[in-house]
Amino acid sequence: MTDLTSGSGVPSTRETWTRYGQIQLDRGYMPPVPERLDWGFWAGVGPGTEVLGPVRGKRVLDIGSGPGHHAVHLARDHGARVDAVELSPTQHRRAITHFGAEPGVRFINADVVEHLRAADPYDAAYGLRTFGCIDPRHLLPSLRDGLRPGAPLVFSALHTDAEGQGPSSVVVPRQGTIRIKGQEPIPSQGWALASQLWEELLVGHGFRVEESQVLHAPEPDNPVAVHLIRARRAPGTVGR
Repeated sequence: MTDLTSGSGVPSTRETWTRYGQIQLDRGYMPPVPERLDWGFWAGVGPGTEVLGPVRGKRVLDIGSGPGHHAVHLARDHGARVDAVELSPTQHRRAITHFGAEPGVRFINADVVEHLRAADPYDAAYGLRTFGCIDPRHLLPSLRDGLRPGAPLVFSALHTDAEGQGPSSVVVPRQGTIRIKGQEPIPSQGWALASQLWEELLVGHGFRVEESQVLHAPEPDNPVAVHLIRARRAPGTVGR
């Protein structure tokens, strides 16, 4: 992910996820390596890893890789060569502690925008629920330049939160909290945008949107929904 401060007293992205990672380190919690990528918060809801397309032997960027279990899935089960880029030093520590010697995965503790400035262009990129933590106007230009022409970009982001607050029609962050059972809520900020706005931003930054869908919680009384978008860097756009 990339580090941005709100100027309103809300912790920066780095501070939020460093605190989150430290709590999980203290708890000794590590999620298992999944059998597929779940783009929402619920196992088996919506499409899985297949929306990335074939990735065997390809260089793939994991944006905001957290404890690294998704990157390990892609390397082990699909033969991808994954650069797992994570801003939070504590989240990165979780990843290298458990998967530091994992073949096919390189764990990188860095701001993803800064990383992309120096990295060779990738064959694909994805982010599971991490795009809502990053100002898309800051991230998308670097992603366009950091992907090969025609390369897929697949990501998910919060659409409707636990209070039922739906997406915004303007690109502004909103304040929220991250909740861990038995812990004080962690203040955060994020971008939950309407489908049309996501499409306008992507097209305006050199991407072609191929599919957009909203994944809903399986429980009828749970208002949480996640937006899943599959796009592709448009050929002929400015970049490397």
